[in-house]
Amino acid sequence: MIGLPPELLGLAGETLVAAFAVFLRVAGMMALLPAFGERSVPVRVKLALALAFTLIILPAVPRPDEITPGILLAETITGVFFGLLLRLFIFVLQIAGTIAAQSTSLSQIFGGSAGVDPQPAMAHVLVVAGLALAASMGLHVAVAEYMINSYDLVPPGRMIPAEMLTVAGVDEVARSFALGFSLAAPFVIASMLYNVTLGVINRAMPQLMVAFVGAPAITAGGLVLLLLSAPILLSVWADALRSFFDAPLGGGP
Repeated sequence: MIGLPPELLGLAGETLVAAFAVFLRVAGMMALLPAFGERSVPVRVKLALALAFTLIILPAVPRPDEITPGILLAETITGVFFGLLLRLFIFVLQIAGTIAAQSTSLSQIFGGSAGVDPQPAMAHVLVVAGLALAASMGLHVAVAEYMINSYDLVPPGRMIPAEMLTVAGVDEVARSFALGFSLAAPFVIASMLYNVTLGVINRAMPQLMVAFVGAPAITAGGLVLLLLSAPILLSVWADALRSFFDAPLGGGP
């Protein structure tokens, strides 16, 4: 290194600094990305993945004119913001699974969790299945493209515009809740029909303990409904995820 020309040393230093700025954005996303950012993934693996993605996207993104502490902070915040937008798709499955479990009286059955808080077994099944489906769809390629496209939406070294942060945040959160409720709609409808039926039977036969008769029915029905509807629900979820990758935030600020 001592015998290298000063120009080459300067270029290497600029490249390392630019790579560090890119790494900060990538690492911010990596902490929240589906599959890659799960709590079950070791921190060392996340660090290795962040370095790998940095090397992949570094040649494809513009470099900031200069590196300052403000730029480093902006890159970190930008990475967390774009990572959170993708994390919302995991929240969608958790919302759908929780609503489905509560509607079918299965919310007391807890399973493992790919996130921070324990989820009902239905939510855990949907989350794990969704992560597996996303990985089989080529999640790593879509994530790399998403990271590159983030520089078109927010140039390097610039703070996220307040308008984008407000509008995009509200729109994506609203869309996530709407999608989660839509995925859980079959279970809500089934629960409504179940309760109406029990009410009619109770009025016709007051002496019958309909709660004891209906509890096994709604439990079995909920599990059968999950078996039949899960492929369709995950297909709808995967289409929404693919659409988001194709046009993040509508394709522009």
